[in-house]
Amino acid sequence: MTRTPAIEIAVQDPAGVRIARAVGAARVELAQALPLGGLTPSIATVELAVETARADGLEVHVLIRPRAGGFRYDGDEIALSERDVRRAVDAGADGVVIGALAADGHLDLDAMARLRDAAGGASVTLHRAIDVTPDPVATLVAARRLGLRRVLTSGGASAAIDGIETLRALVVEAAGGIEVMAGSGVGAANAADLAATGVDALHFSAKRTVHEAGGVRMGAAAEGVGGYDVTDLAIAQSVLAALVD
Repeated sequence: MTRTPAIEIAVQDPAGVRIARAVGAARVELAQALPLGGLTPSIATVELAVETARADGLEVHVLIRPRAGGFRYDGDEIALSERDVRRAVDAGADGVVIGALAADGHLDLDAMARLRDAAGGASVTLHRAIDVTPDPVATLVAARRLGLRRVLTSGGASAAIDGIETLRALVVEAAGGIEVMAGSGVGAANAADLAATGVDALHFSAKRTVHEAGGVRMGAAAEGVGGYDVTDLAIAQSVLAALVD
């Protein structure tokens, strides 16, 4: 019998936290700019998300990513991320989600250790930087040696369902010493198949795009104006329903 994995929903605001709480998620990954792969949210957002989550014991894990466009960071970006980790934990976050790569594409172990140490006793997750390393299984081993709590991975593929064999290999290698959480393209159509790999958790955003009605478009004044993403209750419910059918 397939063990039902924990659920983590990627959200951008307290409204998303409330939806995650309503569907029984174990935790949220809090970020901003999800269409860019997620960036570090403001401390005010962290504080409000934590306040919203606390009543029902929903965990808030904060994405620490200083910019889009890859995971190789210079000294200033690591220093910024280190401060963001500390401030997120000080604001009440249960954990942080991090990732930094060296020039050779493997984990930047020194940077990862700095960010891990900045988190103190809070939970630390390696995000999908693992999926662009040369060997995700070896990267999981390195993350386990660093003492990280879990990895978020698509099995090295663009979508988790396409990396399902690597996900199985990661679960075997993890052997309970570190959690494996499948993410990227997780939805109602594939949630059960991904759960059957034995992963500890499924991660998805359950987002839909909202376009504001009305308004006047005036050339350059309209540049950058478009839709924005929100967490959708029905989408989240459909994924949970697929796991119990």
